[in-house]
Amino acid sequence: MSVVRPKVAELVFSLYGRALHPELFKVYQTRTFERNGYRAKVDITSAGHVVTWQYMGQILTEVAAAANHPLPKTRELMSHRLRSIHRDRVDFRGVTNYKVLFQLEHTSLDIFWACQQELSKDEHHEGLVHLFDASGRVALGAVSYVHVTARNRSLLVRAFHTFPDDCAIVKSESLFELPSST
Repeated sequence: MSVVRPKVAELVFSLYGRALHPELFKVYQTRTFERNGYRAKVDITSAGHVVTWQYMGQILTEVAAAANHPLPKTRELMSHRLRSIHRDRVDFRGVTNYKVLFQLEHTSLDIFWACQQELSKDEHHEGLVHLFDASGRVALGAVSYVHVTARNRSLLVRAFHTFPDDCAIVKSESLFELPSST
């Protein structure tokens, strides 16, 4: 089955105060991180990524997905359409601080292809990388690259998702951190 990206205009960035069923997503790459009592699972999916953070019985799930993707509304803490640049933060029940910065960048064709090639290089294997099938309109498929820095009190997730049909790149930087009092 050929898998291509949805249109970048259809994307939404959401945060939930709960776990989401894994059956909701087609996962292409996954990695789990454990440090100092927290556990985080990072997945590359067809439209973007899913990060599930667990600490002291609390769960936060970050999702970059298509707006028409069948996601629940129960315990949705934030949801934003991807438009230019946006920052948000959530202090979750005094246990986890969450900060996110994401942006949608439309680029020239030359800049887009340079970024696309750089993200596709083999040297990025310290992160999660997935190359998608071409849509047919352009010769090269989309790329997702997610780099995770796991520290004792925090998890930093930097993600890059390309959308060749739209000559666009979605960049996000999410920080899950334990408050200094825990």
